[in-house]
Amino acid sequence: MLPRVTLYTRSGCCLCETAKEQLARARRRAQFELEEIDIDSDPALRALYDEEIPVVAINGRKAFKYTVEEKEFLKKLRARS
Repeated sequence: MLPRVTLYTRSGCCLCETAKEQLARARRRAQFELEEIDIDSDPALRALYDEEIPVVAINGRKAFKYTVEEKEFLKKLRARS
């Protein structure tokens, strides 16, 4: 089973766009399922992550907030797989 990566984001977030680019690069080197969730579509998620986006979770555990470095992402992905 592939690791599940969730990107919590919102419209108009430039850091979120950068995180998406980093995850796209990482997908060239490792396989994982990617789900993108707009926190503004869910009041509970907005309350939880409003000031922290983008947030990246690997298999349901928060791994990054604000920035994602490809090398560190791949290391955490391997460790949590």
